[in-house]
Amino acid sequence: MEIPMLTEEEWAQMSPHLTGAIEQIKRYREENNSSLAEANSKGFGREALRVYAELTGFQETNANALFHHRLSLYGPPCRSCGKPLRTPIASYCPMCGTERVAIDSTNEEPYGGPANGDA
Repeated sequence: MEIPMLTEEEWAQMSPHLTGAIEQIKRYREENNSSLAEANSKGFGREALRVYAELTGFQETNANALFHHRLSLYGPPCRSCGKPLRTPIASYCPMCGTERVAIDSTNEEPYGGPANGDA
């Protein structure tokens, strides 16, 4: 299943609702001397889920999962299988094992390759 990821612009629209849910959970726990599990069962985060669904069309059911739906947390798609690398600096794809070809932003050549096209 493909999970829609949020761009930074979309994240900026949704993240205040996640932050608000965390504050609601903290407040609930303090006021009711409750466990985290009990506070989580009260449905805090519904507004974040609603905004995510509006932005993506996908009905996520777990507000905590939204923290992982931010595109900038991940690397580019694997050149072999297309799955996103786990971090922006990952050196290989954990799904298929393909090594990442790093690009030097100053000359667009793979690291270790000739900088000016000379061999």
